[in-house]
Amino acid sequence: MRIITALAATAALCAGAAQADVTLRLAHWVPAQHAVQITGFEPWAESIREASEGRITIEIYPAQQLGAAADHFDMARDGIADIAYVNPGYQPGRFPIAGLAEVPLNFANATGGSRAFDEWYRAYVEAEMPDIHMCLGFVHDPGTLHSTRPIRVPGDLSGLNVRPAQATVGRYVSLLGGANVQASAPDSREILARGAADATFFPWDSIFLFGIDSVTKNHLDLPLYVTSFVMAMNRASYDGLSPEDRQVMDDHCTTDWAERMAEGWAVQEASGRDKAIEAGHELYAPTEQETAEWRASIAPLMEAWSADVAATGADPEAIHTRLIELLRENGALNE
Repeated sequence: MRIITALAATAALCAGAAQADVTLRLAHWVPAQHAVQITGFEPWAESIREASEGRITIEIYPAQQLGAAADHFDMARDGIADIAYVNPGYQPGRFPIAGLAEVPLNFANATGGSRAFDEWYRAYVEAEMPDIHMCLGFVHDPGTLHSTRPIRVPGDLSGLNVRPAQATVGRYVSLLGGANVQASAPDSREILARGAADATFFPWDSIFLFGIDSVTKNHLDLPLYVTSFVMAMNRASYDGLSPEDRQVMDDHCTTDWAERMAEGWAVQEASGRDKAIEAGHELYAPTEQETAEWRASIAPLMEAWSADVAATGADPEAIHTRLIELLRENGALNE
């Protein structure tokens, strides 16, 4: 009788262990060879597997396999993916607070910038993204304008068709007299190649990854903007984990991991500038006066952002001040 009881208990323990194993689908929309997967998602997933002693497996679905780039927030919310790589700026007006990180000329780098963004946005994500569990947030290496004709000052955007990187940059283009041509990163080369757009906002090395270098030979040599990203997790997928596995995920959803997610990609992106020089492209470094023009051109955009945030009942001045403080503390303020 004791032997039977012991065997039953062992079987129950084994069944419990089997039930504890979980596979989480991570969806993103860039190619599988993109640095954010190779230096970010893959090491992160492997660290989670090891920390959970093999109980948690993360399957990565790149290149919009589970849905379009702009739909990734809703995919996480609805459980189409357990974890999704979200660009908040792909849905204009939906996440106004997050839009502050997209305002040009704030971020100097991606590493300290990602630490600052992650810590900063955690204070507001429940109000702005209540339908998902935020794992972490980060930014890419500062990008700039890549165009079929020279762009040197803000006024040069007037009358041009421009593919913005995200919603805030899209509003910026409109304020400068340009017309927005909406396209996700994977679709950007096509609109440039067929003349539907004259310029695009992109980080440096991504112009080579997405083939944009073949249709844009002019580049503004200025760390102009970043795009922010949130690793959004389906709430039911997170809540359904065992306490031990939730702790594993919590240990991998930190500001430290936000920086680690960004740093390898940042190195890769920065290398693209040298590639453009080697390819004989035209890089234009603005003069001190022209740089001042770029900075002054941001004022109407900040006014519009403040109005949007104030309309939600939040305090835009306090939110802005906090981001600047964290960027400065982390050596990432573009001054």
